[in-house]
Amino acid sequence: MSWLKEVLGTEKPIIAMCHLQAMPGDPHYDSAKGMAWVLQRAREDLRALQEGGVDAVMFSNEYSLPYLTKVRAETVAAMARIIGELQPDIRVPYGVNVLWDPYASLDLAAATGALFVREIFTGVYASDFGLWNTNCGEVIRHKYSLGADKVRLLYNIVPEASAYLSSRNIQDIARSTVFNGQPDALCVSGLTAGSVTDKSVLRAVKEAVPETLVLVNTGCCAGTIQDLLSIADGAVVGTTFKYDGKFENPADKNRVHEFMKKVREIR
Repeated sequence: MSWLKEVLGTEKPIIAMCHLQAMPGDPHYDSAKGMAWVLQRAREDLRALQEGGVDAVMFSNEYSLPYLTKVRAETVAAMARIIGELQPDIRVPYGVNVLWDPYASLDLAAATGALFVREIFTGVYASDFGLWNTNCGEVIRHKYSLGADKVRLLYNIVPEASAYLSSRNIQDIARSTVFNGQPDALCVSGLTAGSVTDKSVLRAVKEAVPETLVLVNTGCCAGTIQDLLSIADGAVVGTTFKYDGKFENPADKNRVHEFMKKVREIR
């Protein structure tokens, strides 16, 4: 039995993104509406995702655009407040992702009881956010220093809005990441949130590391999920769960329900 089934309750799980609105310190934070509005939007999205039947949720600061690779304390504090206040409403396993800072993601997981973290743990990239470097050894040591031994790590090996600063192929990247980083799962993404994940890349990664769990990380929809889950061990889904399938919109319970109905038929 994989840890996905043990922790999330099923094979081929769907992890739904609960995208948090811009928070204090973010360029697009609405100070007139304040944190009460951010919390209310998060609660409404969480309710729609859970009532629609998702297997797990992942809270992220998706609207903190443009993202930082070293996140400020106010963002982690705001996310912790939101997740803390949502605790009575959370009925499914949950994880966190503080974009794009693995240290902050682990800090948040340790503080909130999150079961998994998705992040960029390895590699060096040319990105929209500048030169993007990582230090996997330091990050993993930080995890254990927090006592977060049981937090599962989802390594995104195809980071959004960036490219490796080398000519290594994705198969070699997958193999060396698994050997050196020992991830709990690998995530394969498209260019940005909502962008279709290249099925050939997803297959290449899975074939390169068949003993490692591989998740499709962006661009899933009702029309593609069957093909993608024929390769991947699960999926992270965000944009397609929103009204009209648009990134900026709230979650739509009916879209979630129809998608999950399709997934249950596949499983």
